[in-house]
Amino acid sequence: MNENAPRADGLPPTPEWERKLLDQFAFAALREQRLARRWGIFFKFLAFAYVLAFIALSIPQLGTVNPFGADKITALIDVQGVIAQDSDASADMIITGLRAAFENKSTAGVIIRINSPGGSPVQAGYINDEIYRLKENHPETKVYAVIQDICASGGYYVAAAADEIYADKASIVGSIGVRMDSFGFVEAIEKIGVERRLLTAGEHKGFLDPFLPLDKAEVMHVSGLLGEIHQQFINTVLKGRRNKIHQSPELFSGLVWTGENALKNGLVDALGSAGYVAREIIKAEDIVDFTPKRGVFDQVAKRFGTEFSSALKTLVTPSW
Repeated sequence: MNENAPRADGLPPTPEWERKLLDQFAFAALREQRLARRWGIFFKFLAFAYVLAFIALSIPQLGTVNPFGADKITALIDVQGVIAQDSDASADMIITGLRAAFENKSTAGVIIRINSPGGSPVQAGYINDEIYRLKENHPETKVYAVIQDICASGGYYVAAAADEIYADKASIVGSIGVRMDSFGFVEAIEKIGVERRLLTAGEHKGFLDPFLPLDKAEVMHVSGLLGEIHQQFINTVLKGRRNKIHQSPELFSGLVWTGENALKNGLVDALGSAGYVAREIIKAEDIVDFTPKRGVFDQVAKRFGTEFSSALKTLVTPSW
């Protein structure tokens, strides 16, 4: 093309190099638009997949019912971590799984696999009571507690309702006792010049306030409460294992033992894992997990909404 040829609009002719440069800019812009559209489609698809995954994970899941096609299965319920109202080992979560396990027609036996240092007496009591209720309604279905690393305090309160308890030789078992934690800052606030101002209606409404000196009468009252809860714990253990344990003052003192020694003092019946119990005791090797799982939304809400308040409650709440 002759770059010196006159233009139709009468303006000076455009040099060839300018036209080529403009063409390059135009093609480059077109490629950018196409690339942007492709990336836009990709990110929209990614966002859609993320939303679907979020929804799927937010729905509590129970164990798949008889996924192996077997006539008999071993139902598994995990009690992992601290037993508390807002935890994965809360009574609501564990009881939901237990009911589903017992109601499954293929269930030949139920394993409660425990790895817990304890927690709330109330939550552990709810689980214990429900195990007995379900056993009464389903007398043909046996319950076996299997201890992993630790089964102490409230964890053992749950295990005591099982027909048999199994542990590893190195498991930590026991801690049949009750505790209440608090702090005292009386001298600290005096040293830094802080005046405590507490207004109450009721003589003992401010008892166990960490900024006030301990009152002997209030300490005796709380000790009585702890003693009462401790006796409830002892009675529950005896209800499930009276003819199995070797009773001694040490057994209910809050001490713990290895699985090997717990076998000797009757806190456990035998050594073995969940797989062993399913295969050799229940005779149903296919294990199906019926433990309810929290969704992503519940986990986020728990992490940012309830953990702080739960930490405060533990300061003045009895625990096992």
